[in-house]
Amino acid sequence: MRHPLVMGNWKLNGSKHMVHELIAGLRKELAGVDGCGVAIAPPTVYLDLAKHAASGSHIILGAQNVDVNLSGAFTGEISADMLKDIGAKYIIIGHSERRTYHAESDEQIAKQFAILKQVGLTPVLCIGETDAENEAGKTEEVCARQIDAVLKTQGAAAFEGAVIAYEPVWAIGTGKSATPAQAQAVHKFIRDHIAKADAKVAEQVIIQYGGSVNDKNAAELFAQPDIDGALVGGASLKADAFAVIVKAAAEAKKA
Repeated sequence: MRHPLVMGNWKLNGSKHMVHELIAGLRKELAGVDGCGVAIAPPTVYLDLAKHAASGSHIILGAQNVDVNLSGAFTGEISADMLKDIGAKYIIIGHSERRTYHAESDEQIAKQFAILKQVGLTPVLCIGETDAENEAGKTEEVCARQIDAVLKTQGAAAFEGAVIAYEPVWAIGTGKSATPAQAQAVHKFIRDHIAKADAKVAEQVIIQYGGSVNDKNAAELFAQPDIDGALVGGASLKADAFAVIVKAAAEAKKA
């Protein structure tokens, strides 16, 4: 049985005060909650502070990006070894904001995936279509292409223990969310697509939904059989709202 994961992507938000306040709030709100993995991805400069603030809790540290190199003359980059050294586990790659604003290609993202697996970290591979691609009926085509960048270079086994986050780009930060039925249909397609290569791997891979997930729509999304938690943006910056999402995921998978 898959264990759901709810991860907060803080994006370009934070301060020392915010890190302490938000994590203290999460520790209080999530006390005694089990049945769902909980992770946060603060900006890199706050990773160590967040690790200490979360110490002793079941909140797992994540990060928002990684370089394809482990060391060398690459100014401004952060390596997988460094993230592992600081205590991070779940690393977001392929987020639509990175694909759009930094022109990250499927090929580069596949290399990031490979380097994370090499050092023993967990990739959280973001995939999803734009509004135009959705309107053109290309959702499955886009998702398959983004998954195949890993499948064709590393094989289905690379997805063992990995996480996929389906995030329709048109729903990120817009307040619009795919309906539970729409999201489930895409999640099932993703799982079936991987199953063509390896059914056992496909059955165990965690597939999160992301895109304006909040405390109002989380429970209905998590009731779907192929939605295994969420990658949460704005709502992860509020301890009470994020806690409701985590609790909804834990309850849904008990049913």
